[in-house]
Amino acid sequence: MTIADIRSTTDAKMNQSIAAFQNNLTKIRTGRANPALLDSIHVEYYGSSVPLSQVANVALIDSRTISVQPWEKSMGAKIEKAIRESDLGLNPASMGDLIRVPMPPMSEERRKEMTKLVRTEGENAKIATRNLRRDANDAIKKLVKDKLASEDEQKRAEAEIQKVTDRHIAEIDRLVAAKEAEIMAV
Repeated sequence: MTIADIRSTTDAKMNQSIAAFQNNLTKIRTGRANPALLDSIHVEYYGSSVPLSQVANVALIDSRTISVQPWEKSMGAKIEKAIRESDLGLNPASMGDLIRVPMPPMSEERRKEMTKLVRTEGENAKIATRNLRRDANDAIKKLVKDKLASEDEQKRAEAEIQKVTDRHIAEIDRLVAAKEAEIMAV
């Protein structure tokens, strides 16, 4: 493996950790409705537990209401029960075939809890990024030890990897700030 391979692999892995972080952020509840909130809910379907999106159509009615349209009429009660029993604090209401899931307004205390959760997720993403930097630097040091690269190349590569790391950490900080602003908006 060359220094260029290490650099490109590290950059790709850091991009994956940011993508995973963004995915985690979509699951954190804000005051606004977001169909991704219901992605973690599983429903009992013919003896097996399946994601809600596989048994119903999930969409937005307006900025504060999610609609869930079951594909089978018999699934309505099971879906409603699964949403109610989830830890999201949602109270679905059945209207014929359609299940409406209104988003209750969040209290100031709950908003602050959510921003703490966002910061924790951000810190976890930064730790993952720093671990990738450490692994890349270790791989470069191994190349130098095995005399496949010079010490000058090592210093240059470590500086480049640090720049990549700084860029990814700045992106994580930007995502955290944006999500916090979204949560605190009333």
